[in-house]
Amino acid sequence: MANDYDVPAVRRTHDILRVLSSRPTPVKAAELAQACQLPKSTLYLLLDCLEQRRWIERQEGGYIIGLELMALGSAYLRHDGLQAAFHQAASAFVDRCNEVVQLAALDGFDVVYLAREDARRPVRLVSDLGLRLPAHACALGKALLASLPPEELAARLPQTLPRVTDRTIADATRLHRELDAVRRQGLAEDQEEVAAGLVCYAAFVGVTPLGKRVAVSTSIPADRLDDAHRRDATEGIRRVARDIALRVIPGA
Repeated sequence: MANDYDVPAVRRTHDILRVLSSRPTPVKAAELAQACQLPKSTLYLLLDCLEQRRWIERQEGGYIIGLELMALGSAYLRHDGLQAAFHQAASAFVDRCNEVVQLAALDGFDVVYLAREDARRPVRLVSDLGLRLPAHACALGKALLASLPPEELAARLPQTLPRVTDRTIADATRLHRELDAVRRQGLAEDQEEVAAGLVCYAAFVGVTPLGKRVAVSTSIPADRLDDAHRRDATEGIRRVARDIALRVIPGA
């Protein structure tokens, strides 16, 4: 039914913004025309309109996402108090464990990173805000998938599970076993399944009043983990999830 109400200008704008958001450097108009399969005349009209509204900016002979679009997008976290609740709980975790905390939502079979509280020491991360990852590959995604009713999980599960690293789960049976363990333990993990040398632990927060299904995680270099730090991190990330839920999830 959605196709019956398709508005070409909106769809084309969406395609342009998705391409720009996926690239780390400015994208030239010719490349956008090819990626979005748009005539140059149509493309330039849309680019001019978006640039006037500061949804995009011209840089180095190409285009990037603009400041106004970032400001509009940040409202997603403010509507139900999720941003404030996350930063309060995550700051306490960083003070205790000195490790990064990430917040993400489930969108289809993707995890979308919404917010991050950085630690006071560097760590190589793949969790830029707005980044998407296949849910089966990361601890956040496993925590979110495990929270779904069985019929909804089955509907979202793709036929093929792509690998991000050679440790990523690519077998549906094994994934279901792991999700069962997540439900029992209230904790998900990935062992270098998204990035070599990086271990992640995640806990499900809940579904906000506006329907955001969210979870939190911490990512720690494997060579920094000993039993005591692992225990502190896993207990701590569960506490972050509970603290956020108490602030934003009715009846939590």
